[in-house]
Amino acid sequence: MLFRAFYALPKTITGPDDQPVNALLGTANLVLREVELHAPRAVVLCFGPDAAAYRTELYPPYHAEREEAMPDELPHQFAASGPFFEAFGWTVATSEDLEADDLLGTLARREAAAGGRALIMTGDRDMYQCAAPGITVLYVRTGGKGAEEVDPDGVRERYGVDPEQVPDFIALRGDPADGLPGAKGVGPKKAAELLREHGSLEAILDAAIRERRPKLRAALLEGREELLAFKDIATLRDAGVDPPPDQETDWEGAAKAALELGMRKLAERLIETGAKS
Repeated sequence: MLFRAFYALPKTITGPDDQPVNALLGTANLVLREVELHAPRAVVLCFGPDAAAYRTELYPPYHAEREEAMPDELPHQFAASGPFFEAFGWTVATSEDLEADDLLGTLARREAAAGGRALIMTGDRDMYQCAAPGITVLYVRTGGKGAEEVDPDGVRERYGVDPEQVPDFIALRGDPADGLPGAKGVGPKKAAELLREHGSLEAILDAAIRERRPKLRAALLEGREELLAFKDIATLRDAGVDPPPDQETDWEGAAKAALELGMRKLAERLIETGAKS
C-alpha cells in the first residue's frame, strides 16, 4: 500500500520538515475508506521482507527483477509508518522471515476459524487463494476508487479455478511480477483448463506423459521440478500469529498524528468522523 500510494500521490506533499509524506497519507486514506465502510473490530497492517529467504532458496530469480533500491523519498516514510499507524489504534505486525502476505493470510484464516469475518486489503492477486467462507479479499485496483470485494465466486469468475487452486494456477501461468515464468506456452486459459480437468498441479504433472499435445507434454515433463517449486513459492506459509484483540480506531490519536505530519485535511476528516462515531 505504501508503494502504491507513493506513486499515486505527488512527492510535493510534505511534512513540517519538508520530507514527503505522500505514501503515509495515501495509505491512511486507502485504509480509512474501508474502515469507515466495514467498521472492523480491529485493523492490522503487516510488514515483512520483499523476498523471503525460503522463496529465493526455492527459485533464486524470485523477485530478482524488482527494483532493489527504494526511491530516496520513501525509506523515511516506511520508518515512520509503524508509529504513525499505531497512533490510529491499529496493530502493526512485522516478520523478519516471512513476507507480509504470509502474515495477512494467517491472521485472516485464524479469524475465520474462530467464527469471525476477515477482510484482506491488498493489491496482490496472489491473495485470492485466501478467499473462503468468512474471508473476503479487498483488492485495490490501480487507478480505482476504493477496493473491490472478491469472494470465492469472484475468484472462480476471474481465474476459472477455486481459491485453493490459485497457487497451482500461478505455477502454471507464471507471475511476471514475482519473476516466475510458469510452464512454457501455458497462459491463464490453458492453466485453468488443466486444473479443471485434473484438480491440482501434481495431478497434471503425473498425467503429463499421456498429454496429446507435444509442446505442452514437453513443457510439463521438462519443467516438473521448477513448476512444483513455483507452487511452493506461491503458497502462503502459516506465520504462527493470532488475531489481535478488539481495538477501535482512535480518531483523536489519529488526528493528532496526522497534524504532526502536516496532514491538516486528513486531521479534519478524522476529527469529523470521530465525532460521528
